[in-house]
Amino acid sequence: MTNWRWWMVVLLFVATTVNYMDRQVLSLTWKEFIAPEFHWTDSDYGTITAVFSIFYAVAMLFAGKFVDWMGTKKGYLWAIGIWSFGACAHALCGWATMHINGYESIEAMKAVEAGTKAALAISSVSVWLFLAARAVLAMGESGNFPAAIKTTAEYFPKKDRAFATSIFNAGASVGALVAPATIPPLAAWLGWEMAFVVIGALGFLWMGFWVFMYDKPQNSKHVNAAELEYILQNDDEDEPAAAAPAEETKEIPLWKCFTYRQTWSFIAGKFFTDGVWWFYLFWAPAYFQDQFGYKASSGTGMMLIITLYAIVTVISIFGGYLPKLFVEQKGMHPYKGRMLAMLIFAFFPLFALFAQPLGQFSAWWPAIVIGLAGAGHQAWSANLYSTVGDMFPKSAVATITGIGGMAGGISSFMINKGAGVLFTFSENAGAAFTFLGFEGKEAGYMIMFCLCAVAYVIAWSVMKILVPKYKKIA
Repeated sequence: MTNWRWWMVVLLFVATTVNYMDRQVLSLTWKEFIAPEFHWTDSDYGTITAVFSIFYAVAMLFAGKFVDWMGTKKGYLWAIGIWSFGACAHALCGWATMHINGYESIEAMKAVEAGTKAALAISSVSVWLFLAARAVLAMGESGNFPAAIKTTAEYFPKKDRAFATSIFNAGASVGALVAPATIPPLAAWLGWEMAFVVIGALGFLWMGFWVFMYDKPQNSKHVNAAELEYILQNDDEDEPAAAAPAEETKEIPLWKCFTYRQTWSFIAGKFFTDGVWWFYLFWAPAYFQDQFGYKASSGTGMMLIITLYAIVTVISIFGGYLPKLFVEQKGMHPYKGRMLAMLIFAFFPLFALFAQPLGQFSAWWPAIVIGLAGAGHQAWSANLYSTVGDMFPKSAVATITGIGGMAGGISSFMINKGAGVLFTFSENAGAAFTFLGFEGKEAGYMIMFCLCAVAYVIAWSVMKILVPKYKKIA
């Protein structure tokens, strides 16, 4: 048997890594490099991340259908091409803000007194420009997961999909892991603008590999008969063998997708949990600087973020392998094994409850417990994505993934905008704002960690109520 399917996973892993590095450039540069130039507050940054999320959510609704219509190969190329262009476009925001406001240099903008009308004008213009660049980035990035999940559905039998998904989905953790070790030094050395350009350009390089390496397994010269037979094997004993080819052509209209409880189960799983991951992704660097004084470009600041995502990366890959063990060693149905694995990993995010209390002793404790919570999310996410392939035909996988991604984007909008407003308010309120023994901004972070901790148990319960047992959409 050939193993070309694993080379597809490598490509998906690299694309997802680049995807998350492009998202991370802003979170790793705004507090130290960008905010001083444009006089941003936490609320300004919260607005930018929130609007990115809502654009991502709206685009996800159509991105999945676009990938199903365009095909995996062309759909993925369009997605990564657009998001790479959007990532590079961030570099122009400083130059444009300077000229729109009539300043001769960036230094002149930085020298403006904070709180004045001039400072407000600079921040307002820059926020709008960054919003435009983030909108393009969001539109392109919305196609990554629908195309990647569709690829795994094409190249793997059901029992292996969660494991394959956990590997490429680990690119999210690796991207977040590599980013703090590369982006702040790059921004300090060449300027924050070049950090966006260099990281954004990686996507254009990936496109060349995708053009020459990807094809559907039945058309690929790299996939022999034995591997194709393995890929197309039937995991459902009660499903006729002829069903597999039909999955490639069966069309489900977008509106009809919303009539299935299985769709709403996936929507619930994404809505309650995606915002949690994006909160960690967008706010962790600011958290370590606000609470402990470690800037993202400092040695300790970089190591804290690297430690956090190293934990996420290592543990999350096992999360996709767990249902495979349940299927092969316990004889479970793939969907039942997946739901059991998701229940187990739904308890990992509860570690976030200890982040703020343990932070009184050392910044390393929050890095560790947030890493465990994040690992739970990534393991959960790999299995959640695979439930789509369990219950829907391959021709509808990207569409359903996009619908769920829309729900995740909406939750990210809510949690990131809410966090920005909460942190600004709690910081200004100081000792007058308290929660569970914490004051001011520390209390704000404690509130957010509590919300993030319980989200997954709630999500699993709602999914189980909607789809109590496996039922495939015929």
